[in-house]
Amino acid sequence: MLVNVNRFFPLLALIGAVTAYLMPSWFTELKSAIVPLLVIIMLSMGLTLDLQNFANAFKQKRAVLTGLVLQFSVMPLSALLISQLLGLDRELTIGMVLVGSVAGGTASNVVCYLAKGDVALSITMTALSTLAGVVLTPLIIKLLIGEMIDIPFADMLLSLVKIVLFPVSAGVIINHFFKSLVAKVALALPLISILAIVMAITIIVALNANQFDKVGPIILLAVFLHNGLGLALGYFCCRLLGFNHTVCKTISIEVGLQNSGLATALCIKFFSPISAIPSAIFSIWHNLSGAILAGYWAREAQD
Repeated sequence: MLVNVNRFFPLLALIGAVTAYLMPSWFTELKSAIVPLLVIIMLSMGLTLDLQNFANAFKQKRAVLTGLVLQFSVMPLSALLISQLLGLDRELTIGMVLVGSVAGGTASNVVCYLAKGDVALSITMTALSTLAGVVLTPLIIKLLIGEMIDIPFADMLLSLVKIVLFPVSAGVIINHFFKSLVAKVALALPLISILAIVMAITIIVALNANQFDKVGPIILLAVFLHNGLGLALGYFCCRLLGFNHTVCKTISIEVGLQNSGLATALCIKFFSPISAIPSAIFSIWHNLSGAILAGYWAREAQD
């Protein structure tokens, strides 16, 4: 069920984005719904986790630590480098760095499954990077672009606690004490998350419909390069460190696929709708690239 639903995500996101581009007035008034939508996504993620997922971190400490270091170094630094090389303006650079500084995306777990990776490691990394990102995301943004714009570190940290830490923790606790009840709705959780993400993307595109003609092509290139570097460096850095192919695949996916929904919400709340364009495009592209890469690795595993 999870895999089947997720396969439709890029198509749904593309339909939502095109509709919003053509009919922005239908969605612009829904701007205030972006944060609640993200809370729903984070709660749904928490409901799929249990305490054992965090215990797994101690079984693969080296792989988890390597993945987290790559996640919070490769992606933000490459985002800044690409932005500078392509000459992006301040708002778009902020958006690129922000999408590079958030945790791994929840779609990575499904992509990892499709790619015949280590799903337990993937889930553990997603959970830990999400929690670590509550502190690391505003800190990295402050360090990298603090001279470019005033970063509201404390306010951003508080928002991440509310948007990420509380909902995820609540989901884990509910799943721990009411596992049988959660099991009854478990099949619906991926669909709920996907619909929430698609709606958030749709609203972002609507808010920036008149800007896409000006910045669309260059941002497409920036996002393509950013995602590609994350996937490539995630894999080859792990290879150099001696990890096996399965672990390398898993960490590559975790590094390359970002929680772009969270980046979108932070851009809208603290910066501008224009700065959210990179994360909106990233939301669509990283699922397409992830699906393509997963298909390649899955076929490779069968040979």
